[in-house]
Amino acid sequence: MASDTPEYVLDRQVGFVLRRATQRHLTIFAAQIPDLTPTQFAALAKLCAAGPESQNALGRQTAMDAATIKGVVDRLRAKGLVTAGRDPDDQRRITLTPSSKGRALYEARVSQAHAITRDTLAPLTEAERDTFLALLAKIT
Repeated sequence: MASDTPEYVLDRQVGFVLRRATQRHLTIFAAQIPDLTPTQFAALAKLCAAGPESQNALGRQTAMDAATIKGVVDRLRAKGLVTAGRDPDDQRRITLTPSSKGRALYEARVSQAHAITRDTLAPLTEAERDTFLALLAKIT
């Protein structure tokens, strides 16, 4: 029976290919920064770069939903990498700040984070890396 629908080739589907690329990246990340997950590192990096943030704002800035950012922050706090305190302008709001231990860990891992990106994108030329990242940014 003939069909007008093209054959479905899993290896050519965007979700499948992105998942494989993500698996590659996560494997490289875990080998180079075993003491943090990528989401923990992202939250810590954003706090170190941007300064104190509410949990809600941090979640938006790191593209994590409320439940995910709560778990990430809870684990960072349990590790002593982030502290929480009342916002001086709004006592109802909790503000997150990297602890000195968190800032030191972040600073010690920044070069590894750059290496993770470099290693993840190693199969690409420099021009391909730039194009790839630009295209990904366009669809996010």
